[in-house]
Amino acid sequence: MGCPCPSAGKDLVTSSNPAARAHRTFTPPELIRNFCIIAHIDHGKSTLADRMLQLTGVVDGRAMRAQYLDRMDIERERGITIKSQNVRLPWAVTQPDGSVKEHVLHLIDTPGHVDFTYEVSRSLAACEGAVLLVDAAQGIEAQTLANLYLALENNLTVIPVLNKIDLPSAQPERYAEEIAHIIGGNPEDVLRVSGKTGAGVKELLDKVVAEIPAPVGDPDGPARAMIFDSVYDIYRGVITYIRVIDGKITPRERIQMMSTRATHELLEVGVISPDPVPTVGLGVGEVGYLITGVKDVRQSKVGDTVTSALRGATESLGGYRDPRPMVYSGLFPLDGSDYPLLRDALDKLRLNDAALTYEPESSTALGFGYRCGYLGLLHLEITRDRLEREFGLDLISTAPTVVYTVTMEDRSVHSVTNPSDWPEGKISDVHEPVVKCTIITPTDYIGPVMELCQSRRGVMGGMDYLSETRVELRYTMPLAEIIFDFFDSLKSRTRGYASLDYDESGTQASDLVKVDILLQGEPVDAFSAIVHRDFAYSYGLSMTAKLRELIPRQQFEVPIQAAVGSRVIARETIRAMRKDVLAKCYGGDITRKRKLLEKQKEGKKRMKMVGRVEVPQEAFIAALSTDAAPAGKAK
Repeated sequence: MGCPCPSAGKDLVTSSNPAARAHRTFTPPELIRNFCIIAHIDHGKSTLADRMLQLTGVVDGRAMRAQYLDRMDIERERGITIKSQNVRLPWAVTQPDGSVKEHVLHLIDTPGHVDFTYEVSRSLAACEGAVLLVDAAQGIEAQTLANLYLALENNLTVIPVLNKIDLPSAQPERYAEEIAHIIGGNPEDVLRVSGKTGAGVKELLDKVVAEIPAPVGDPDGPARAMIFDSVYDIYRGVITYIRVIDGKITPRERIQMMSTRATHELLEVGVISPDPVPTVGLGVGEVGYLITGVKDVRQSKVGDTVTSALRGATESLGGYRDPRPMVYSGLFPLDGSDYPLLRDALDKLRLNDAALTYEPESSTALGFGYRCGYLGLLHLEITRDRLEREFGLDLISTAPTVVYTVTMEDRSVHSVTNPSDWPEGKISDVHEPVVKCTIITPTDYIGPVMELCQSRRGVMGGMDYLSETRVELRYTMPLAEIIFDFFDSLKSRTRGYASLDYDESGTQASDLVKVDILLQGEPVDAFSAIVHRDFAYSYGLSMTAKLRELIPRQQFEVPIQAAVGSRVIARETIRAMRKDVLAKCYGGDITRKRKLLEKQKEGKKRMKMVGRVEVPQEAFIAALSTDAAPAGKAK
């Protein structure tokens, strides 16, 4: 999981790694530059980071591979960055007098997808500058703007860069003007680089040294370091990534976590360059890792402040705003005996993914599991995939829901993250979360995009032309309307040219109802859903039709009903398997045949009263797949 575990036996003096050789002593803060690369998904962050690794010499040609910093198999398969990765790079700059000054660059490669914005925000807090990367063939996208605003909120120095200038379809002049229009400045100030060929990367690193300020801190004060990430290693326990603000941190000293007051002895301190390298310690402005041998994943909280146990700091650093889950889904092991394994796996994964939340939950249909909170649907998919790959679990996830606030007529308030928690009784009003969506699309597709947003209960907030051919649309929409297939619908209506970003924006009152699915009059909690009243009938119709195909025929007739409260809104029937009781009647009196049929009918009626409907596991998996979005959503 995460970075390979550091090797304690690495010899710094004999190491061929230039960053390791340079780090036998503390690096003066004025020679350090901490920066990250931020961009929309698939704009070439990881490829540009590859060229930086090669150019600075920390990775030789034999060891080099594409997307070097993407360590997880799932990242390499999907071609996306999920976890931020940090690496220390040496960079020599020639001074005006002809002398050469060695600098140390700490690069943090960040994800681009909207679901992993929290990873980006933590990375920004460890930096003084950011390289804003824009695809020279696609221009500014919605997530580019979101990451730019994040960087400006953190008071970072932003260096605008156009990537992929080697593409035949690249239009660097046009998009340089677009960038200059948004962030200010001249189009000539926007650097042109190619992460594929390496063109312009040297000039970019020189500009990082020239424009991004050096870190500021008190080298003689009590040690204070911010934890910005952690991973769990099965051999060495928790590996904590830190950025030192004040003082210094050295091996074998005792440290204290300021939020929990827990103290540990430091077994190893080092830097990532790009593999872990043990060092003599970390000083002001440096980024590296700590190993304490602690196995309890809760001991290393992202956003906590690390200080010395003796004469430590009294005031902690600011920390991070805790991420608020936007989507909830149940996770249940297919084999009930795997429940303790699922709990341990979630504990370890949460260390590596601070945005994941979970609490125990039980379902009459699925047994014991966990109700998990995610930042979005891709986050859900990645989390489930990682649990299955890295911990060998077989899991089933229920249909995603958002957090609803239900106010009853007696003024009591309920927070509902699961349809089974929907309160009984008279409801006064229901509030659902809404988000502000930013959609950037070619002007040719304004009509289809507006039609899609209005069909999802969106309210238009404004429209700005970024250039003659591209427009930015702003909508306020219910989160429940976009977490299923909104992005897919948007891409199909715009031939893949539109981009989407969204940010939470409070709640609004809506006419929502709970649709129960009844099998033989008994509600099945796993199939229940909370939908807008206008979509209740179509959801009930589609779910009952789907279950009729998935549930095998029984010895008796099984009614499948969708109901809102006590009112049935849709019904399907699974016909009973029927034995031919007239097979031995060759002619004869018709009353004998009627007697046999009536007897069979009575038996079926008795069986229906006492029989239980067995729903196979495959039916749950098929019905609860994320394809089973509430109907009424445009496909």
